[in-house]
Amino acid sequence: MAVFKVSGVFRKPLRETSFSMEVEASSEKIALEKAYSLIGSRHRVRRENIKILSLEKVKPETR
Repeated sequence: MAVFKVSGVFRKPLRETSFSMEVEASSEKIALEKAYSLIGSRHRVRRENIKILSLEKVKPETR
């Protein structure tokens, strides 16, 4: 499995909050789904209010 760094912003009623996280997944598509799932469950935000700005694979030596 690879590690992906996902960053973006999510919108709550009174503010926008930026986030950055590392997700372990086998592909970019699965990494995106995990990011949506984690942000949604932690912050009670719907997918339509989450905007992914970047998704990049992390090299093993930079972790």
